[in-house]
Amino acid sequence: MRFSLLSLVMLLSLFVLFAACAPDRDDDAGGTSEEDADNGEEDKPEELTIWANDQEEQLAAIQQIAADYEEREGITVNVEAKSMLDQLQELSLAGPEGQGPDLFFQPHDQIGNIVAQGLADPLNLTDEELSPYADAAIEAVTYNFEDETDIYGIPAVFETYGIFYNTDIVPEAPETIDDLKGLLEDHTNASEDQYGFLMKPNDLYFAYPFLSNFGGYIFGGDIGEYDTSDIGLNNDGAVEGGELFQSFFGEGLIPPATTVDVVDGLFTEGKVGAVINGPWSIAGYKEALGDSLEFAPFPEINGEPGSTLVGVKSWMVSYYSENKEWAQDLALFMTNEDNLAYYFEEAGELPPNTLALEGIEDPIYAAFAEQIEFGVPMPSTPQMAQVWEPMNNALQFLAEGEEPQSVLDEAAEQVQINIEASGGQ
Repeated sequence: MRFSLLSLVMLLSLFVLFAACAPDRDDDAGGTSEEDADNGEEDKPEELTIWANDQEEQLAAIQQIAADYEEREGITVNVEAKSMLDQLQELSLAGPEGQGPDLFFQPHDQIGNIVAQGLADPLNLTDEELSPYADAAIEAVTYNFEDETDIYGIPAVFETYGIFYNTDIVPEAPETIDDLKGLLEDHTNASEDQYGFLMKPNDLYFAYPFLSNFGGYIFGGDIGEYDTSDIGLNNDGAVEGGELFQSFFGEGLIPPATTVDVVDGLFTEGKVGAVINGPWSIAGYKEALGDSLEFAPFPEINGEPGSTLVGVKSWMVSYYSENKEWAQDLALFMTNEDNLAYYFEEAGELPPNTLALEGIEDPIYAAFAEQIEFGVPMPSTPQMAQVWEPMNNALQFLAEGEEPQSVLDEAAEQVQINIEASGGQ
């Protein structure tokens, strides 16, 4: 399942309501007192607590890595299984009572909400400590709050998407968007539920390259310092991309009513040549298609590699932790080259540690690593929660044949209305 990147947004965006109740950041709150410090360093604690996502393979890998840290440092690491969906709400309640974790695990697109609620501390990392991580991963966990730009997470997982294809139907990967369109036109027989290419229409996450490669964007400003008053989803480039997107739908092409269940069902039945999806789908696709399954980066659009949205899951240090330095040390240990290579083998999630990423030999995952180089982090500002519904609706209208400029103008206006109605959140 794809957690962080879309399915978490609607539930977790509610948590920003806690922002008004965020704790006052007194100098001594949650930190290390002079009595507890020795030459500027925290005393070694007896134990640390981490909240890990409750997926079985992920949890088992984290438990093993935590056991290795225990052996190395002599600190008991309590690994508690807790869904990412539940972590923030529970932390906002348990943290002030001293019952929360030292580390918790979240997708980067929730950092704005997390910081607004006062749940995480910014990290103090040296250039040497940052050097193993991909630049896009560090950018994703960097956020500007009250005119201070800080890093709030230690990257643990990369996610993006590209093109899965069935070599029984599509012998070679589509290199350009015209190639992908050609597959659709040459291998589609809708009356037999056979398609050269299939995608769900109303999903900005997957459709983003159509818009961005012509100059469309979600928010202006720099990564982590977004200008949410500058919405680029209806500029000239976005409209041109919207017209290209629209050309994939209609009579004899992709049905506008296509759902994700239809896409996955027909692809695993061997009736579809190519689909857009992410690494969470690999296991199911491999089981269905075996050696006929291949993956390629998103095709070139407008002469440039497809610019997909990138998600990063990271370990974050709780504001309420009394052992922040050791919590950070544990997070660095869990995301070093060896441990992320082990985590990848056990959990099948891509490592943002560049050495671990480069060591991947599986050709499908290696192609995902290549795609990440051309991705951009999904905006982490809380206002991103106000974008999904208007833009997903707009994409549906495009698939149904409505005029792109007016559709995107209305969507961008609705995004701005939503932001204002939410008090800028």
